[in-house]
Amino acid sequence: MDNKQLNKTIYFASDFHLGVSSFEDSLSRERKLVSWLSMASKDATEIFLLGDLFDFWFEYKYTVPKGYTRFLGKIAEIVDAGIPIFVFTGNHDMWMFDYLEKEIGVSIIRKPTDFTFNNKTFHIAHGDGLGPGDHSYKLIKKIFSNNFCQWLFARIHPNLSFKIANYWSRKSREKESQPPKFLGDKEWLVQYSKEILKEKHYDFFIFGHRHLPIEHQLSESSKYINLGDWIRFYTYAKFEGENLSLETFK
Repeated sequence: MDNKQLNKTIYFASDFHLGVSSFEDSLSRERKLVSWLSMASKDATEIFLLGDLFDFWFEYKYTVPKGYTRFLGKIAEIVDAGIPIFVFTGNHDMWMFDYLEKEIGVSIIRKPTDFTFNNKTFHIAHGDGLGPGDHSYKLIKKIFSNNFCQWLFARIHPNLSFKIANYWSRKSREKESQPPKFLGDKEWLVQYSKEILKEKHYDFFIFGHRHLPIEHQLSESSKYINLGDWIRFYTYAKFEGENLSLETFK
């Protein structure tokens, strides 16, 4: 997207997974998230939310998941105040269609996208399915993003479809019960970023998905940042015109 001159701060966060694991735990994280959004909105020019906002989200024609009223209300308040919010779909909430755009006014982004702020170039995405490996997930993603498959899933009553989705999500978390570890140049998103750099320079690569806060220098003038999550780390990134830093919300 076009260059924008910056006189405030841009915020980035990802992987809230609202809905995990118990109602009480999710509500506690939602309240922290709302506090962070209140803080960010004081000086934000834009706010980027990089996917997996919800542990599961599927929009039927006349039905959306219940809950998350504090979070959605805060986003609506910020957008109404004139601060753009960009929401990238993640692997847990790729079934966002047009409800949040129409009802709240956020901009939904479904693929890696370039931005320029203060002559600094950004390549931004949720991060799922990028880089080498993870072939089974890439196949599943093609199925889940297929319009006909989505139409078929929408034929299932929400009581059953949400139960199925929550079961899949729980099984996925059980497989990833141990905290993730940084793998250096073996990281798929690091490899993806380095391949992109062969074709075009970017000052910053920003992703979520990995659930691990990472600041990794790709070259003297290019940095990769992973935003971590709001389950273990409560981390976010901010850009203030020149530098992009990874912060912890306390």
